[in-house]
Amino acid sequence: MIIFIPTPLRSYAGGNKTVELHAETVAAALDGLTSAHPALRNHLFTPEGKLRAFVNVYLNDEDVRYLPGKEESAVKAGDTLSIIPSIAGGTGVQYSHSFAASGRGSQERDPELRHPGEDSSHGCNH
Repeated sequence: MIIFIPTPLRSYAGGNKTVELHAETVAAALDGLTSAHPALRNHLFTPEGKLRAFVNVYLNDEDVRYLPGKEESAVKAGDTLSIIPSIAGGTGVQYSHSFAASGRGSQERDPELRHPGEDSSHGCNH
């Protein structure tokens, strides 16, 4: 089977875009991958050995989390395993919320961090 290594993790896999190996299950394939490239282990697994929540693994374009066998799903020659780390981002807007004793909330935020085109005269618009 072929395992596709995402660009951010290639430096931990000897610069390889793909790694070819023989395995019986998804878990065995990931174990074989991290045995061949130990630096990947911390990026893919928690200290308890569980696949990290932000790491998505696809077996032939099927999300492993939704397969009946999950990581114990069988694999065969010709299958592909794609590792896709989740990407997180944000708007750059920072909010702080405080509530007055009256029970009515007041919201403050950094006026320098407004959405483009936002009217700052009316305050927070989220």
